[in-house]
Amino acid sequence: MSAVTPLAHEVGAVRACEALAVSRASWYRSQGEPSTVQPRPAPPLALSAEQRQEVMQLLHSERFIDQAPRAVYATLLEEGRYLASVRTFYRLLEQHGESRERRNQRHHRNYAKPELLATGPNQLWSWDITKLKGPVKWSYFYLYVILDVFSRCVVGWMVADRESSTLAKRLISHSYERHGIGPGELTLHADRGSSMKSKAVALLLSDLGVTKTHSRPHVSDDNPFSEAQFKTLKYRPDFPKRFGCIEDARAHCQRFFHWYNHEHRHSGIALLTPADVHSGRTGTCVAKRQQTLDAAFQAYPQRFKGRAPVAERPPAAVWINKPMPTEPATLEQLP
Repeated sequence: MSAVTPLAHEVGAVRACEALAVSRASWYRSQGEPSTVQPRPAPPLALSAEQRQEVMQLLHSERFIDQAPRAVYATLLEEGRYLASVRTFYRLLEQHGESRERRNQRHHRNYAKPELLATGPNQLWSWDITKLKGPVKWSYFYLYVILDVFSRCVVGWMVADRESSTLAKRLISHSYERHGIGPGELTLHADRGSSMKSKAVALLLSDLGVTKTHSRPHVSDDNPFSEAQFKTLKYRPDFPKRFGCIEDARAHCQRFFHWYNHEHRHSGIALLTPADVHSGRTGTCVAKRQQTLDAAFQAYPQRFKGRAPVAERPPAAVWINKPMPTEPATLEQLP
């Protein structure tokens, strides 16, 4: 601002302010004498210093220290006292840097985001329970499903008439033994349902040497594979609105899971079936596809614009909440 003044005497205030990108109003204001700037008069209805101190002492008192200004205001009115408006209460608190939550509140625990990796079958399982509508309103059957995250293969399921940690324990134990899992080899992930967090299931997993993890509260994205599998089940054309009895539900799930594991071409695993990936037939299936593509390329290279096609392979690693890179990738790291 000081550089404008000498230049303004030579070329004028307008040109000087334009050249130095300075607001003319600001420059003119800076030229005024400090003595000419009159302090803003206090509003006639403003509280006196003693009245403001009285309000602050009341808000800081043991009785009202943890109450909202509106609550304090209402209480005082019922007692026949009026010190100031609610807005004045807030304004005084803000002037003292106290415009925050005054009530004592519980601080919820910050749950860590689960970051789980699977590079092969039977390393990471995800399980969940969903409701199947029964024959009448408000009647349900409960479908328990355990899914291998790497292969998307359903490794265990059960339909029951209730949600129970005892039933969940039985299904987990049976699936663990049927797939020959050893201690320390498996991580079992679930949401925070009552059965998932039950002491019975926790003790079982501890005895089996299985690591258990849970989703964060109210975060469905932490268990995406089980949620996606339930959507595939319930959006199939043959999924009924209701099941007549529990035997009907079990028969339907028997057909569905056979199709899901052995016939369903899953988009997340290069359109292979979950059973192919889970049993280690990925290489054979991809090799057959590559032979077909090679033959097609030899016969019709113009269809591929001279570039030999490559059969898609399923991902070598599958994450639940893949961690973000801490540093930007360099040119050498980019694919």
